[in-house]
Amino acid sequence: MIKIAIVDDDILVAAALKTILESDESVSVTGTGSDGHDALPIYRKLKPDVLLMDIRMKDMNGLDASEAILCEYPDAKILLLTTFSDDEYIVKALKSGVKGYLLKQDYGSIIPAIKAVYTGQTVFGNEITSRIPGLLEQRHEFNYEDYEIGEREYEIITLIAEGLSNREIAGKLHLSEGTVRNYLSGILDKLDLRDRTQLAVFYYRHS
Repeated sequence: MIKIAIVDDDILVAAALKTILESDESVSVTGTGSDGHDALPIYRKLKPDVLLMDIRMKDMNGLDASEAILCEYPDAKILLLTTFSDDEYIVKALKSGVKGYLLKQDYGSIIPAIKAVYTGQTVFGNEITSRIPGLLEQRHEFNYEDYEIGEREYEIITLIAEGLSNREIAGKLHLSEGTVRNYLSGILDKLDLRDRTQLAVFYYRHS
């Protein structure tokens, strides 16, 4: 059973989301909140498998709430939901470490997205995904050697940016998965990044 918590300042929307999610027998909504300030206490108390949260809320928005949660729980799986496909929000979501960003009107994608995030994938709706390359077009010269990134590490960065999993990278480079994980951990430390999603965004912005 996938345990879900919902944070949305529109009570009717939160109720509708709960109904949609619980139409799937493998999903259970264990709690709800109505503001970004509710998100961290709810996460601490319920430890949901996935937190489904609105971005635009009155007192504290979903991006700031996500940052607070991820600071305390780096492995938290957060899926942001909004009616706005605002470019600034998309870029911030990509950088923040959340696991997904979907438009509310794309109701049919919510349950598949929840399940994908639950299994460790990062999910962005089709409309948003199509806009990401344009948002990342502003690139700057960047010397990885200044950050002690070696040739093998750079090779792994490029493969992560292409969307390959650790297993796929290991097979391609004839390494063990453990070695790839160690390389990835070292790369993230050197570049001061949180996860492979941030690393992919970083690569496209600086290549």
